[in-house]
Amino acid sequence: MQLRGKPLPKPSVAAVSNRLTGMLRYTRLQLAIKAALAVGIAWTIAPLVPGVAAQYPYYAPLGALVSMYPTVSGSARAGIQTLIGLATGMGLALLALLFGGPTVWTIALIVGLGVLLAGIPRLGAGRDYLPMAALFVLVLGGDDADGYSFGYGVQMLVGVLVGLTVNAVVFPPLHLNGAVDGLAALRLNLAKQLREMGMAVGETWPPEHEDWSNRRTELITFSREVREAVQLADSSRHGNLRRRRHQRDLNADFRALRAMERVTLYVEDMTEVLATAIWKTPEDTPVPGSVADALERAMLASAEAVETWDADTEEYQEAVEAVQELVRQMNSSASPDSPIDATASLAMSLRRIMRTVRTEEDQP
Repeated sequence: MQLRGKPLPKPSVAAVSNRLTGMLRYTRLQLAIKAALAVGIAWTIAPLVPGVAAQYPYYAPLGALVSMYPTVSGSARAGIQTLIGLATGMGLALLALLFGGPTVWTIALIVGLGVLLAGIPRLGAGRDYLPMAALFVLVLGGDDADGYSFGYGVQMLVGVLVGLTVNAVVFPPLHLNGAVDGLAALRLNLAKQLREMGMAVGETWPPEHEDWSNRRTELITFSREVREAVQLADSSRHGNLRRRRHQRDLNADFRALRAMERVTLYVEDMTEVLATAIWKTPEDTPVPGSVADALERAMLASAEAVETWDADTEEYQEAVEAVQELVRQMNSSASPDSPIDATASLAMSLRRIMRTVRTEEDQP
């Protein structure tokens, strides 16, 4: 099939899932290179910091390291949270030292309180450094706890600034391709599932091709991976210098994703219903021969509509008409001797799928 004059690719769930995994691995490699660069720069700059902070140069590389995240916004958030956690921990330790030197009881009490405060959700990356900073000041600060705290904090700030700068300037990643590929693959594989189920309805039961019946959870899992890819693409834009050159409406991507997630749930339910009607309880949930042809046409037409994902196309109109015809035949053939429970469930899911495509297309 062709869309707007161009042949559509048919990527498999496994192929695109592997591609998304490969993208994350490449991102990790980039992150490793930038982390090494940032740590090296921080270590070079640290001795040049004036005052007592120059005595603690080893904290600057640590600050650079903790601020390394796959996105610029993530680096900024992690760096700020870490500094807040450090300042809070240092404040606890200095408060304790006002009442005397460090003792077993003082250390235990302050670290315990630090771990308790680290449970505050908004601290994020800083939660691990709050009790650590308190412990370091108490144990390593010695007679100059104030100077140690100042040097520790300043060098961590230097490292965070270096890390953020490196992450923002050196190959700041924009993960837009992962979102584009993931959404396209999810849409095409939903269409594939509908198409194979429609073909199974038209075969002699039980059908020879049953691969589709084993994909009940595969599409759900893949839709979660696609959501992660879209979220990563969105977060990678914030603070990214390349954003203006690579414009994309990710709000539209999120709308499409939510719509496809709903369709994924409908298709999963249809897979369960049809597999049950064929293999598990065919006597209790049959698909009457009087509606089998209409069900096959409706499912195949719906597959085409999902593949194009455009409510203004001929494929969509044909799918709507096919589903309406299925409902008419289903209602006219229903009787106590010819139950249509399975068919009714499948028809309702198809109607919901068509409505979802229409609703998503109508969004601004």
